Amino acid sequence: MIEEFRDPLENYDPKEYCDPIERTLAEESVLTIQHRPYTAISPETSVKDALRTLSALDISCLMIEEGGELVGVFSERDALLKIGTDIDSKGDNPVSDYMTANPIYVHDTSASASALCVTAVSGYRHVPVVNLDGHIQGIVSPQRVTEFLTNQLSLN
Repeated sequence: MIEEFRDPLENYDPKEYCDPIERTLAEESVLTIQHRPYTAISPETSVKDALRTLSALDISCLMIEEGGELVGVFSERDALLKIGTDIDSKGDNPVSDYMTANPIYVHDTSASASALCVTAVSGYRHVPVVNLDGHIQGIVSPQRVTEFLTNQLSLN
């Protein structure tokens, strides 16, 4: 005789949160944090052009994409630590020589807390957001997280 299937989670009690922010961080997708606009360049872009882009757009981080997929990030920190004052000798080199390759990212379906966890654990200030196919969806920055949390606090 075949027993009827019983779902082991049928008596599952939903999570109780201490406050609305905890609920938001656990249940809201990372896409609820402003993640656009973002700027992406190719790995072949020269360091000088990458620095010009950062300066012209007044941003701190560029995503490096190849074939629509994230392959790295290039930030002000990369420029300072890896290039420093050697812009004359390194400025024409491709940004791929100095980018952070294979960066840590979050999926667009991840909880918003995951972006904060990546920042806290990895020490990166900017967290790329990609879909399950690896295509860039945006980037989460400290300013965007602060705005997100401020908005959540004002709603509650």
